[in-house]
Amino acid sequence: MKKGLFWVILLIVCFIVPEVTLAQDDINKHASCKYCGMNRTQFAHSRVFIEYEDGSTEGTCSIHCAAVDFALNIDKIPKAIYVGDYNTKQLVEVEKAIWIIGGNKPGVMTKRAKWAFAKKEDADKFKAENGGELGTFEQAIKMAYEDMYQDTKMIQERRKMKKMQHKP
Repeated sequence: MKKGLFWVILLIVCFIVPEVTLAQDDINKHASCKYCGMNRTQFAHSRVFIEYEDGSTEGTCSIHCAAVDFALNIDKIPKAIYVGDYNTKQLVEVEKAIWIIGGNKPGVMTKRAKWAFAKKEDADKFKAENGGELGTFEQAIKMAYEDMYQDTKMIQERRKMKKMQHKP
């Protein structure tokens, strides 16, 4: 019995640990977000890492840019999707994350924030301090699409202002 349990645990470790380790190495593979250029190390707390069934991967700075990637790659099927835990910056599967949507802390690339937490107690503490509502990945990604026009307009206006400030 003990020998059988050992082999089951060994198999789990051999198949799950490499995948999680591979996902944690996402910043080396995708140092910056290809959609907005943001440094993914700097935004490790909001980054998203996508593994597609065809073996390709993509790393974005936020759920906003992940939504852009999904829209542009409509024929690619995600195999696994991970998001940075707000506190630890470690990747967690998006479906296992506890999401806080909204609140008074500005989001990354969006007015309506969408933050992910690996632990419910961390999400509850954040919510108590910053507001927002508990949600799921499904709700967060849906809201990312709903917010896309206003968020894109906001980003364009900010970039226009930065260019004007840097003109000689």
